[in-house]
Amino acid sequence: MDWSKSDIVFMERALEVAERGRGDVNPNPLVGCILVKDGEIISEGWHNHLGGLHAEQMAIANAEKNGKNTNGSTAYVTLEPCNHHGRTPPCTEALLWAGIKEVIISHIDPNPTVKGGGIDALKKANINVKIGLLEEKSKIQMESFLNWCEKKTPLVTLKMATDCDGNIDDISKSSKRFSSETTLNLVHKLRSFCDAILVGVNTVIRDNPELNVRRITREHVRNPLRIVMDRNLRIPHESRILNDGNPTLIVYSKDNTEKESSLNIKENVELLKISENEDYDGINPADLLIKLGERGIQELLIEGGTETARKFVKLNLIDRVLMFRSPISFKNPIKGLTGQEIVGLGLQRLPDVYYEDDCLERWVRNSWPADNWP
Repeated sequence: MDWSKSDIVFMERALEVAERGRGDVNPNPLVGCILVKDGEIISEGWHNHLGGLHAEQMAIANAEKNGKNTNGSTAYVTLEPCNHHGRTPPCTEALLWAGIKEVIISHIDPNPTVKGGGIDALKKANINVKIGLLEEKSKIQMESFLNWCEKKTPLVTLKMATDCDGNIDDISKSSKRFSSETTLNLVHKLRSFCDAILVGVNTVIRDNPELNVRRITREHVRNPLRIVMDRNLRIPHESRILNDGNPTLIVYSKDNTEKESSLNIKENVELLKISENEDYDGINPADLLIKLGERGIQELLIEGGTETARKFVKLNLIDRVLMFRSPISFKNPIKGLTGQEIVGLGLQRLPDVYYEDDCLERWVRNSWPADNWP
């Protein structure tokens, strides 16, 4: 289909406003909506947070609030409007109520509860519907949602902080941060975009991390699920992530009735047993991703340590790599992943980005999610 320059401009804007919901709407997808009348944008809307108005509903509400008449306008929507009752009423009904004459859709919703139903409902109501404008850009923006709909597993991002030689820590010193303040801000922003953070039990034992979202001021920020791969349930009971009241999932494979009982009484701590797999020295990461997908996890962030990351690397289960390199050099280093291991993933390397003295090296399997990611 041939699209006009104005059509492209309006859908570009719909994609821009959709980004405002990143990190706040999961497991729902990012969606933006622009209402246009007489060649001018009269209102904008986006899915702002889980349980809040959908993009179409917000655009209509904002138009009404600002005294704009939506009757006869065109809606540019990045994703097919829903036609079912969920957390909110159907968006198709809202568009009909608002007197929208035409709906231009970037991408069909692959969710079985929507797929084609919204388009059919609009066409039956004699609304002109066009599909596919900037579809490739919508695919990139909604990659984790589309991937989950197709494969029922999350996209996996590996984040590591290293010294200038690729080492992750100094074995002769107690664990401490060595990245810049700007880098730390970015890491918390990245966490806020993910559904879950995964580490190995050795990281918990050495670092005692919180693995939550701080340094972020967005209104609807949620803490991701913390996941610890702990084959033998060695996690210290005084660990921060077991005692702060936020959800933590401990994944193990060796039976230990006493440890299981003592962890089960912890508030918001859940145990998940995955059968031993001799080929993977315990837990098969691919099996874990399937279990996480069943929980609706679409974005998984791996934060450490090296051996845990290596389990996913060996099976080529990493979709993105963010390597923050500091200019410091450890005297008694703990080795990180090798350059050969990263290259072996077959990812595309993007241009490096610098934050203060830190260098961010980036690799991606398909496309980088957005300019503001992380």
